[in-house]
Amino acid sequence: MRGAKQRLLALACTATAGALLLTGCLQNPNQGGGGAAGGGGDILADNNETDGDGIVTILGAFGGQEQEGFEASLAEFEEESGITIQYTPDADFTNIIRQRVGAGQAPDIALFPQPGGLLEQAEAGAVQPIDTYLDYNAIEDTLVPGFLESARLNGRVYGAPMRMAVKSLVWYYQDAYAAAGYDTAPADLDALADVAAQIRESGTTPWCMGWNSDAATGWVGTDWIEEYMLRLHGPDVYDDWTSHKIPFDDPKVIAAFEAFGELVMTEGNVYGGTQAVLATPFSESILPAFEDPPACYIERQGNFITGFMPADVQENLDEEVGLFAFPPAASGDYTGQPILGGGDLAALMNGNDEDAIAVMEFIASDQFGGPWAEAGGWLSPHQTFDISLYPDEITRQTAEIVASADVFRFDGSDLMPGAVGAGTFWTGMVEWLSGEKTTEQVTAEIEQSWVEVEDNS
Repeated sequence: MRGAKQRLLALACTATAGALLLTGCLQNPNQGGGGAAGGGGDILADNNETDGDGIVTILGAFGGQEQEGFEASLAEFEEESGITIQYTPDADFTNIIRQRVGAGQAPDIALFPQPGGLLEQAEAGAVQPIDTYLDYNAIEDTLVPGFLESARLNGRVYGAPMRMAVKSLVWYYQDAYAAAGYDTAPADLDALADVAAQIRESGTTPWCMGWNSDAATGWVGTDWIEEYMLRLHGPDVYDDWTSHKIPFDDPKVIAAFEAFGELVMTEGNVYGGTQAVLATPFSESILPAFEDPPACYIERQGNFITGFMPADVQENLDEEVGLFAFPPAASGDYTGQPILGGGDLAALMNGNDEDAIAVMEFIASDQFGGPWAEAGGWLSPHQTFDISLYPDEITRQTAEIVASADVFRFDGSDLMPGAVGAGTFWTGMVEWLSGEKTTEQVTAEIEQSWVEVEDNS
C-alpha cells in the first residue's frame, strides 16, 4: 500500500457532506485535496516520538500468550522492512493511554480494546484518520461488513480493526444435541424457539445461562439485548440506539427486552430459572450441557467460551462441540444475519512517521496474524484472511459464520458512555431479570443516567 496511502471513499456515497452524515456513509474529507503525508490528508495527530528513526512504539492491553502471538506475527515484517517494533502491554490501558496522551507521551500506535477510548482520543485530536494514510476502499472491501462503523466519529474513521471477537454464537454438545436430532442450523429466531420447545417437551431445559461476574454482573444480559436490537430493528436503529440518537426507553428498545423476556422468563426454558442465572458464574454456565444426561442443551455466548469447557472437551473440540450463528429474525424491520462482537482497533497517533504508517498498513491488512492464528485464540476481522491457518475446525467455522454475515456491529455497551454501558445498563439488567423492576422502569432509569452524563459533559 505504500505510495497509495489514501483513496477516495466509494462513489456510492455521492451526496453532500451533510447528507453523508445523515445516511451513515463514511465520508472522505479530502476529496480533491492534495497535500501532506499520507498522500492527501492533513497531519491531524503528532506525538513526540522521533520520526523516521526505524523504531515504532505500540501500546496495547494484552500480554502473556496474546503478546507472544502478536509479536510472532510481526517478526517477518520487521525483518523485511528493517523497522523495529517496541510493544508495551498494560492491563490498565484505558487509563494509561489517557495519561500518556495528556503528558505528551503518546505511542506511535495504540491498540484500543474498546471503541469508546479510541473515539475519546480522536475527538481530542490525538488520532490520525485512517483515510489519510490507508487504502480505505481496499480495507473496507476485505473487512467484515460494518466493522469500521465502530471507529467512526463525525463521518470519519479513526481506527482499523486488527483482532475480532464474536458473540453471536450458539454452542451445543454434539453427543447429546446432534444425537437427539435437534436442528443444527435454525434458519431464524422462530426456528430456534421451535428447537427450545422440542427440548422442553422432552423433559429437559433447553438454554444454559449464567450472568454472575462479580462487580460486572449484568454484562451477559446486555449482550442479549444487543442481539435482539440488531435482529428486530437492524444496524441503523442499533447505531441510533448506541449513539443515543433514540432514547434508551424508546419503544424499539422495549420490544427487544420483551422478546428476550419471552426466552429467559418462559417456565422451563432456562436452566435453574432466572435466580439461578443471576447466581451462576458466566464461566460455568455451559458446564451442565456436558453432564450425562445434559441438564441443558444450548448456550449463546462468545467464542471465548471454549476456554471454560471441560478439559477433555477442549482436547477434542472439533468432535465434541458444535455451533451455529444466533439466527436472524423471521420477519419484521430487518431479516438479515447480523453478528455482534468486539475487537482491538489499531490507531495511528503519529501521522508524520512513515515507519508507523507502514506498520499500520501491515497490521490493518488481511496478511497480518498468521502465527497468532496458528497458535490459537485470535480471529482476523478480514473476510479474506486465510482460514486454513486456524488450528481447529471450530475456529474455522466461527470465521466462516462471520464472513457470511450481512453486517457486524460492535458490542453496544462498549459504545455507550462508561457510566451507562458498564454502569446502569449492567445493574438495570440484574434488576430486570430479578423482577425487582419492570422493563419500563429499567429503561427509563438507564435513559435518565445517559441524559445526566450528557448534561455533565
